[in-house]
Amino acid sequence: MASAAEQLASNLNFSTFAKAEDLKKRLWFTLAALLVYRLGTHIPLPGLNPDAYAQAFRGQAGGILGLFNMFSGGAVERMAIFALGIMPYISASIIVQLMTSVVPSLENLKKEGEAGRKIINQYTRYGTVILGALQAYGIAAGLESGQGIVADPGVLFKLSTVVTLLGGTMFLMWLGEQITARGIGNGISLIIFSGIAAGLPTALANTLELGRTGALPTGLILVVLVVAIAVIALIVFVERAQRRLLIQYPKRQVGNRMFQGDTSHLPLKLNTSGVIPAIFASSLLLLPATAAGFAGTTELPGWATAIIASLGHGQPLFMLFYALLIAFFAFFYTAIVFNPKDTADNLKKHGGFIPGIRPGERTAEYIDYVLTRITVIGAIYLVVVCILPEFLVARTGVPLALGGTSLLIVVSVTLDTVAQIQGHLIAQQYEGLIRKSKLRGGKRGR
Repeated sequence: MASAAEQLASNLNFSTFAKAEDLKKRLWFTLAALLVYRLGTHIPLPGLNPDAYAQAFRGQAGGILGLFNMFSGGAVERMAIFALGIMPYISASIIVQLMTSVVPSLENLKKEGEAGRKIINQYTRYGTVILGALQAYGIAAGLESGQGIVADPGVLFKLSTVVTLLGGTMFLMWLGEQITARGIGNGISLIIFSGIAAGLPTALANTLELGRTGALPTGLILVVLVVAIAVIALIVFVERAQRRLLIQYPKRQVGNRMFQGDTSHLPLKLNTSGVIPAIFASSLLLLPATAAGFAGTTELPGWATAIIASLGHGQPLFMLFYALLIAFFAFFYTAIVFNPKDTADNLKKHGGFIPGIRPGERTAEYIDYVLTRITVIGAIYLVVVCILPEFLVARTGVPLALGGTSLLIVVSVTLDTVAQIQGHLIAQQYEGLIRKSKLRGGKRGR
């Protein structure tokens, strides 16, 4: 028998959306905020030689700068005021999450509810400022070391670059929070999503142009498109898949009345770690190539050059380490974000238990056992999704518009945003039903 929420969701239609004035305001606000972000990615830093920088960037596009350029929506390629993007905030968030599992005081703050969450968010902002300032200074120093990139190098250029790039990151952090509060969806995720999606039309047009000129066979392009659709379907299926553990609550007596015991489910996602393992693995593997590009391959010994070449995109060693790092971070990050002991303690505190499992330590062991098994499936899924695009590029030469990491982000953010839109529509319809029932009750009373 369908639940009330499912029945309401099945009745959603265009007329429901047309009546949802609050939802439409939120959507317009979100679109306007993302438009501001896209405009900022085209405003360049002052004092740069565009031609010299473009030539230097092309030499580093295969390293970590290419990855950051993808996440920033092309701002790194243009060295715009939003070149740092939102990555310092994401890095600070991950660091703070890791520290909450290590530092007892932060772990206690996490358990204090809304008040503790606000303090942790403030620490994250401080971390964003520190990481953003360090990265901005590194960018300023790197630009000055380039041949003819900076028109007037010196302290003033470094200071202006740090202030501009850090200000851009802080503005994006604020903009993301505004989208989350006044718009629809998660603001930070939508900013990354819009940056990745902005490059899709150009990449697709370039691929079709290669097919038109005969540089790539038409059949091969069609096969790649079919594979991309299949991967998207796999991502949708796995990201929505859950392992639900049955939770029972005993009968309880309030006064002279006996209430029947209730049942619910503890949902465990197959991919608890999300896209973080792919981002970590990509960043670590691209660091050697980026460092070698700045240092110059002529200054490196032969063995170092050989290792860096074997860690290039599409190489067997690169794919092997990529898969191993993704699997490692999938288990590592899952252990950080989900604590079976805390979950078992909360269940015991509220009187819930898993049938056949003793509350407390035995419940924590059982949840950890189940979580480990489904994390194996989630790690295999991440490896397949991330390695398959690399394999296609290496074997066919087709320039894919979306890699595994970016594809995960685009599909996941789309699913979450659509789910939030449906939630607003269901709430709108539910409020309408309540108003109608009150009006009917008032007429009957008369």
